[in-house]
Amino acid sequence: MTSKLKAYRAKREFSKTPEPVGGLVAGEGNRFVVHKHHATADHYDLRLQVGDVLKSWAVPRGPSLNPADKRLAVETEDHPLEYIDFEGVIPEGEYGGGPMIVWDTGVWAPMDDVEKSLRTGSSKFRLAGEKLNGG
Repeated sequence: MTSKLKAYRAKREFSKTPEPVGGLVAGEGNRFVVHKHHATADHYDLRLQVGDVLKSWAVPRGPSLNPADKRLAVETEDHPLEYIDFEGVIPEGEYGGGPMIVWDTGVWAPMDDVEKSLRTGSSKFRLAGEKLNGG
């Protein structure tokens, strides 16, 4: 797990940010979270549990309630599973500085092979959340 979170940890000063260090929770599952993040540019972060990390993407235009809509999602570093419940203010001057809230959470189901989707950068999946539902 340590190597999967190396990029995440390298970008943060944990004595200054309330973000979780990670690595304390192991788990299997298919949870997801969408964070609304007011950083340098307001955006949403989509995080899908894949094994023992949250695969993460910044979604500049935010999610759509219409499953037919497509959205640009820029891959970011893997995040620890503990991040699925994280809300707080990342201090100004720190990586990703600004307030972050959980906008939606639930479970997800791949419609394609997960590993292939991660390699090719094109994914189809279903979400079952409080706000987002469908795929």
